[in-house]
Amino acid sequence: MQINVLEYFEQGALAKCRSKVAVVDHDRRHTFEELERFAKNCAALIRQRTDAANQPIVVFLPKSAATIIADLGILYSGNCHANLDIKSPPERLKAILLQLGASIIITSAGCAPALRGLGVPEAELLLVETAMTPEATHDPGLVAWRERVIDTDPLCIIHTSGSTGIPKGVALNHRSTIDFMDWVFERLGLDGSEVIGSLSPFYFDIYTLELYLCLAKGATLVIIPEQCAAFPVKLLEFMLAQAINFIFWVPTIMVNIANQDLLAKGKPASLRKVFFAGEVFPTKHLNYWRRHLPGALFVNLYGPIEISVDCTYFIVDRELADEEKLPIGFPCRNTDILILNEQNQPAKVDEPGELCVRGSSLAMGYWNNPERTAQAFVQNPLNRHYPELIYRTGDLVYRNARGEIMFAGRKDFQIKHLGYRIEMGEIEHAVLQVKGMRNACVVYQMERKEIILFFESDQELSPAVIREQLGAFIPKYMFPTIFHRLDQLPRNPNGKIDRQKLLGQAA
Repeated sequence: MQINVLEYFEQGALAKCRSKVAVVDHDRRHTFEELERFAKNCAALIRQRTDAANQPIVVFLPKSAATIIADLGILYSGNCHANLDIKSPPERLKAILLQLGASIIITSAGCAPALRGLGVPEAELLLVETAMTPEATHDPGLVAWRERVIDTDPLCIIHTSGSTGIPKGVALNHRSTIDFMDWVFERLGLDGSEVIGSLSPFYFDIYTLELYLCLAKGATLVIIPEQCAAFPVKLLEFMLAQAINFIFWVPTIMVNIANQDLLAKGKPASLRKVFFAGEVFPTKHLNYWRRHLPGALFVNLYGPIEISVDCTYFIVDRELADEEKLPIGFPCRNTDILILNEQNQPAKVDEPGELCVRGSSLAMGYWNNPERTAQAFVQNPLNRHYPELIYRTGDLVYRNARGEIMFAGRKDFQIKHLGYRIEMGEIEHAVLQVKGMRNACVVYQMERKEIILFFESDQELSPAVIREQLGAFIPKYMFPTIFHRLDQLPRNPNGKIDRQKLLGQAA
């Protein structure tokens, strides 16, 4: 039985294709053999600094092969990694570092000054360049610590926004990641032939699937340069040049590509597997991609950060009308989805309820935050016989007549307006059916009781035109009351629409 994610690496790529290119990082190419040497060098440097185990070690690096090397080095040292966003505001970084309480931060010569500016002692900094040498400098005994790791020990800590303004560090373990990855490999046919176009940050959970697909199966991970990621035309050119055949993206960039009809001008013909997660993919934009890539496998994955990568999936294997909602599908193997109504009872078909998750995929909780952990990870109300935790996602869903789980919105996106309960996601879905509408986001200004629509469109769309077309999809009490056309909706670092920023603009 596998108990440590490093077994993926050692029994997978290292055993079968050591000399194959593992990571493409701009003009640098690293083989799996190089990753192993650099990572074990890094582990030795860590063990020289500390004899701690199962403790967080911070990685403060830009998205790069060096981040992967640091993460592997930390795992070989018997600890868990916490990758941070180097562009985070200073106060946010200070709060995260205080919460983690890490004694070592792996960084680079270029990034170290920012940490020094935050008051991080020099003794806590470890430069990754010292590990990336042609020679193996490690003592084999120094990396034997990882053999003491069991499957319920922490693997990584991923930070997400906190309602109090202090980010929450979600701690995930080896077992939950192995459980998910084993299922992904089998169910979705991942075999190592993939050339991964990596677009999401390495502090985001999509990285988990990309990394272990690379290490376990010998797939090649191609880091998409930031200057390409921001421009859809350059992005597609890069994918063509690198023969990318697998992507796992947040849908927003795919929506932009569809809006600009870029696949008609030069589609990446090698693309065979298209996974997406993180936010709703409007069906008409998905249909655009499917028309242009009829031979590709499209998979909608769903799961909050508090679950190892994802907990439901939907293989898009049937035709969906543009106005039809895309299912989030069915539970992943060894994961149970409970849909609980307001009475904490199982919801009936078509009855909305909160999506709750039980199983090995659950996170361990929030690092150094037992109060928040106890609020989110609670006893299963359907089981009174023994302790069993579930995670309450705050997402509203329902099962349709096909048995598919359908996303309905967030509990905190559900509003009471003019005496009606309204899901803002339903308004957004309707708005995207308006002719000429490219993208949309709805927020609610509670004090003024205003439903505010921010949108991108091909041409000017007056409120009267939008209201006229919305009448075919939603009742008048759901119509937006304020309209703002933007050249582009703001994005957060994960590539999702930044609702908080829009809400601030609406204030």
